[in-house]
Amino acid sequence: MKRITATDTLKLSIPERIQLVEDIWDTVADEPEAIELTEEEKRRIDERLEAYHRNPNLGSPWEDVYKRIVAKK
Repeated sequence: MKRITATDTLKLSIPERIQLVEDIWDTVADEPEAIELTEEEKRRIDERLEAYHRNPNLGSPWEDVYKRIVAKK
């Protein structure tokens, strides 16, 4: 099997590069247990979960957030 370098990927078209990234991500997503969080990341998740439990109505649904992001373009 030929080894592909980052330079090789630049020769691909944009759609081909996007597909490559999606294919690579799929292989990562298939093994979520292989991804280890740092202590800082764990602490941040715990803080956010605790804040949510204190006030679950604070924040916005994803659909609203997405609309705001798209409207800024």
